[in-house]
Amino acid sequence: MRPTAPHRSIHALPLAAAALLLTIAFPAMAADPELSFSARLDALWDYGRPAESETRFRAELAAHPAGSREALETSTQIARTQGLRRQFAAADATLDAIEPKLDGATARVRVRYLLERGRTRNSAGDKPAAVALFTAALDACARDPLPDADFYRVDALHMLGIAAPAADRLDWNRKALAAAEGSSDPRARGWAASLNNNVGWTYFEKGDAATALAYWRKALAQREEAGKTATIRIAKWTVARGLRATGALDDAQAIQMALVAETERDNAPDGYVYEELAEIALARGDRKGAAPWAAKAHALLKDDPSLAASEAPRLARLADVAKGAAQ
Repeated sequence: MRPTAPHRSIHALPLAAAALLLTIAFPAMAADPELSFSARLDALWDYGRPAESETRFRAELAAHPAGSREALETSTQIARTQGLRRQFAAADATLDAIEPKLDGATARVRVRYLLERGRTRNSAGDKPAAVALFTAALDACARDPLPDADFYRVDALHMLGIAAPAADRLDWNRKALAAAEGSSDPRARGWAASLNNNVGWTYFEKGDAATALAYWRKALAQREEAGKTATIRIAKWTVARGLRATGALDDAQAIQMALVAETERDNAPDGYVYEELAEIALARGDRKGAAPWAAKAHALLKDDPSLAASEAPRLARLADVAKGAAQ
């Protein structure tokens, strides 16, 4: 399964890193005074480069008085950059420094503190603790009077759709999608493509690839409407994954080969695309044809610490299939 959101430690992989890539320049805070502080803060993110994002957040932190709403909220995002790099002790220490100030802080600070504490626990593998924190964040959203509170409410629901027990994920994802589609906040409505993607994966994990593919096609249409090349490529990859699962191997291969051409042209080869081409060849019984693609995939994916930590058997499979390339 391809990583689909920032909390899944996707930052080291070209296309995967682009799933929610926000390549907004550092001056965004000053350039858009009409945006809320939270939205302007979020515009500093580049989820594919968490270390660079931390540098921007620390510059922003220095612009505000210690203990202010702005400083506390900015610190929550510093913690997120640390969690994305699997620096869980550092992330917890950053959040620990915020915790004593929560009683006097705004609801928005509490919401974002709980979201980032939950993401840290989820990435560290403590799902029950993460679920409790995301549930608390959802409750805190109800007390957030700011006009863009829906964006963070959908975020909390979407994280519950990821961290909750498998039997509960579809319900949380549906709630998140309904909240996004029913919101008057444009940023909250912008969650819809990611949520259709996540609902699709939930069906996929239940063994219903046809329904998953229907959601992924909807997500692709939404990504194409938004017009961001990187997220369109992710959505195309996912549709192709659904096509492979439903037996449409020629169609799946055509999409993946088009992605090879695009990403290699842009000097941004993607290991997941190569992996899928290996799997398509294997589905045809062509282990010899799969080997070169597996070798290319393994070379790009093997050094990602998150993938190594969470999906070592997947990497081992790629290495095994790739052996044929050297024979």
